[in-house]
Amino acid sequence: MAKQGLQSKIQRFGSHLSGMVMPNIGAFIAWGIITALFIEDGYLPNEGMAGLVDPMITYLLPLLIGFTGGRMVYDIRGGVVGATATMGMIVGADIPMFIGAMIMGPLGGYVIKKIDKLFLDKIRSGFEMLYNNFSAGILAALLAGVSLKVVGPVVQWLSNGLAAGVEGIVNAGLLPLASIIIEPAKILFLNNAINHGVLSPIGIEQATNVGKSILFLLESNPGPGLGVLLAFMVFGKGMSRSSASGAAIIHFLGGIHEIYFPYVLIKPALFLAVIGGGMSGVLTFSIFDAGLVATASPGSIVALLALAPSGGHVGAIMGVLVATVVSFLIAGFILKMDKTEEDEDISAATEQSVVSSVTTNKKEQTSDQVDRDVQTEMPQHIDKIIFACDAGMGSSAMGASLLKSKFKKADIDVFVTNSAINEIPDDAKIVITHKDLTDRAKKVIPQAYHISVENFLNSPVYDELIKHLE
Repeated sequence: MAKQGLQSKIQRFGSHLSGMVMPNIGAFIAWGIITALFIEDGYLPNEGMAGLVDPMITYLLPLLIGFTGGRMVYDIRGGVVGATATMGMIVGADIPMFIGAMIMGPLGGYVIKKIDKLFLDKIRSGFEMLYNNFSAGILAALLAGVSLKVVGPVVQWLSNGLAAGVEGIVNAGLLPLASIIIEPAKILFLNNAINHGVLSPIGIEQATNVGKSILFLLESNPGPGLGVLLAFMVFGKGMSRSSASGAAIIHFLGGIHEIYFPYVLIKPALFLAVIGGGMSGVLTFSIFDAGLVATASPGSIVALLALAPSGGHVGAIMGVLVATVVSFLIAGFILKMDKTEEDEDISAATEQSVVSSVTTNKKEQTSDQVDRDVQTEMPQHIDKIIFACDAGMGSSAMGASLLKSKFKKADIDVFVTNSAINEIPDDAKIVITHKDLTDRAKKVIPQAYHISVENFLNSPVYDELIKHLE
């Protein structure tokens, strides 16, 4: 029981991370495209467009995550406070504050929610707008100050500690073990601090003496990230799967490693994949005596091959290839074994015959009881059906699309859409969720009729709904 409780907590933690990151993947891809094309070493160098790169990674992306995190907790009001609190952290550090945004965004939403619960009912009529604006403004200012003075310096201290750890491992000659620090540090957006602050200075000295250095390959190896993205392309689901192919191109050819970081953050177990890929890649580089003549920035396969010394291309390619394969195998195993509802395997779901159930109030019914329950307890007038999941864009979108298609064939005119659980509209008559999420949905909208399924893509409940509506 304790183990199941821990697994449940880990799954919920991953779901919250997913809910903050996945809605903003489009912005990450936009930043990756701009970076790959227009920076000085890009394919279409343009000084004006390149000016977008630093502000987007420093301000736009963390603020989007902070706003989304706050909104998940307390709608727009929570999002505004969460984004403002995140701004303090951005100013308090000289590295992109994505992890900080994931902390301060939800925290801002949570605190303003609790404050409203204490005071909102006590506000006199006519003073509601005054209270709403000033309570949110004062709290946001306080949290921004805390972020600036406390959280930012802590993350900066973490960055310096990781850099010192890498330098110690390198000096001890334990290069493959350096990936234990380098790969997680990259996911925390400390890649520039590690690469340019530690590895490059030491590598330049080595390259001056012997003409190349393996240190230039430690952080810039695109193999670990490529393996994770390929695993999402094969074993991922929903938006993460559909966006992984574009991210892989930007990462591998454009050298923008930051593009795969959100995919790892969605499922923290994938840190094992990038660490394993990094260690195997470094070991392969060592076996082949591979190295580069200068820092590969950005870390694309094109840059690696361009900076490999004469006769050193085979070693560089083999290191990238081995890292990709190892990372792919580990990430694929993790994604395949993950049975959380939001990421159910689409291909397997369409082939399986899964028994679904209807949950009414707090009692879970068997499939044999579905017809009777639908006929006797389901609302007679139904004009809106909502599919809901954590992020509101993965499995729920597929379920809504499937039911829309069934309704169209049956000539039934009922509005069907998908939503995040925390954003289910108040006028929803029927809410369909995975069985593990139904209790959460009931707390959000207890007045709706809730249907619980085990599989969004293969449920007899849909046919029962059609019978009822006909």
